[in-house]
Amino acid sequence: MVDSEATDEPAPAESPEPRTRNPLSQDLRVLRDPNVARLVLSRLISDLGSGIGPIALAFGVLALPGGGPTGLGIVLACAAVPRVAFLLFAGVFADRGNRVHLLVLAEVVMAATWAAAAGLFISGHAGVPTISVLAMIGGIATALFYPTHTGLIPQVVTDDQLQSTNALIRLASNIASIGGVALGGLLVSVIGSGWALSINAVTYLLSALLLVGIAVQRSVPRTESHSMIDELVHGWREFTRRRWVWLIVLVFSLSNVGFGAAVGVVGPVVAMENWAGARSWALVMAAFSAGTVAGVVVAMRIRPSRPLLIAMCASPGLALPVIGLIPPLTVPVVAVGAFMAGIAVDVFEVLWQTTLQQHVPAQALSRVSAYDYFGSLALTPLGLAAAGPIVEAFGARTAAVVCLALVCVQMIALADPQVRDLRATVESDAGQASN
Repeated sequence: MVDSEATDEPAPAESPEPRTRNPLSQDLRVLRDPNVARLVLSRLISDLGSGIGPIALAFGVLALPGGGPTGLGIVLACAAVPRVAFLLFAGVFADRGNRVHLLVLAEVVMAATWAAAAGLFISGHAGVPTISVLAMIGGIATALFYPTHTGLIPQVVTDDQLQSTNALIRLASNIASIGGVALGGLLVSVIGSGWALSINAVTYLLSALLLVGIAVQRSVPRTESHSMIDELVHGWREFTRRRWVWLIVLVFSLSNVGFGAAVGVVGPVVAMENWAGARSWALVMAAFSAGTVAGVVVAMRIRPSRPLLIAMCASPGLALPVIGLIPPLTVPVVAVGAFMAGIAVDVFEVLWQTTLQQHVPAQALSRVSAYDYFGSLALTPLGLAAAGPIVEAFGARTAAVVCLALVCVQMIALADPQVRDLRATVESDAGQASN
C-alpha cells in the first residue's frame, strides 16, 4: 500500500459535502473542555499583552536619549531577526519535547524579558543596547511559541474539534490584539511606557499559569533521537513531500511581502499625500482588524469538504485594499476593502492550520509548521526595506502596483489539483448535527 502523504497527489477519500450552516453554539461547545478553555483564555490574555507591548516599547525607545527612529529600528530588528532565524530549531525542539512545558517556558521567558525592560524604563537605566538584547531574547521565545502551539492543539482535542478550536483561539487572539493596541496607547499616556510594559509582563505570566494546567489527551509517537541537523532534514522532507504545503507557503512568501509593504509603507504614504494622514490610515487598519474578527466567525460557520479550495478562493480578498491605493480611491472604499481582506485572512488561516493538523503526522507537525512560518515571514523584512526606496524613486502608485502583483501571486496555487482536491479528514460534530 502506497503512503498517500508521500505521493504527489492526495488520496481520494469519501467526505461529506460542505456544511455552510454551522451555528456558533456548536463551536462554543468545545469550550466545555477545560483544556480548550485554557488554551483560548491563555491566548486572550497573552495577546492582550502583545498588543500593549509594541506601543509601550515604541514610545519608550523614542523617548530615550540616543533613541529616536533609528534606535527604535535597531530594537525592532533585534526582535525580528531571531524570531525568524530560530524558527526552524524551535520546530525541532517542539517535536522532541513536551509541548506544554515548552509553551510555559516561552511565556515565562517573555514575562521575565519584559519585566526586566519595564524595570529599566521605570528606573531610568534603559538604553538602546540593553533593550535590544532583551528584544533578542523575546524574539527567540516568540519563535519557540508558535510552532509549539500549532503542534499542541491536535494533542489536546479530537480531530472533529480542530477547526472549532483553531477558530476560537484565533478569535480570542484578534479581539485581544485590537483591545491591546487601544489599551496600550491609553496606558502609555497615563502611567508611562515602563509601567505599561510591566502589565505586558504580567499577561505573559498569567498565560503561563493557564498553560500549566493543560492535560495532553494524545501522546506524540517518538522516534530514535537524532542530531539537530538530522531532525531539520527530516522536517524538510516532511514539508516538501506534500506539494500542497510547500506550494502554498511559497506563494504566500511573496504575497505577504506585497501585503506587508502595502500596509506598512505604501498605505501611510498614500494617506499623507491624498487623505487626512494618520487618522485616515488608522481607520483603514481598524477596518482590517474588525474584518479579522468577522473572518473567524465565518470560518466557524463553514465545514468545507475541500478546505484548501475554499481557503485559496477567499485569500484574493487581500488584494482589495491594495487595489484601492492605486488610483487612490476614497478612504471609506479602501476601508471596506480592508475589512474584506481581514475576513479573507482569517478564513484562510483557520482552514490552513486545521488542514496542517489533520494531514501532517503529529511527530513532525511542529517542524513542518516552523518551515511554514519561516517561509511565510522570511522575505517580509526585505519587502519593508525595499518599499521605501521604490516609493521615493517611482511614487506611491507604482509601488502599490508592485505590491498588488506580489499579492496576486498566491492565486497560482489554485491551478494545482492537490490544493483544489485535498479533502478534510473528518466530519465535524456540527456537520453531523445538521443532518
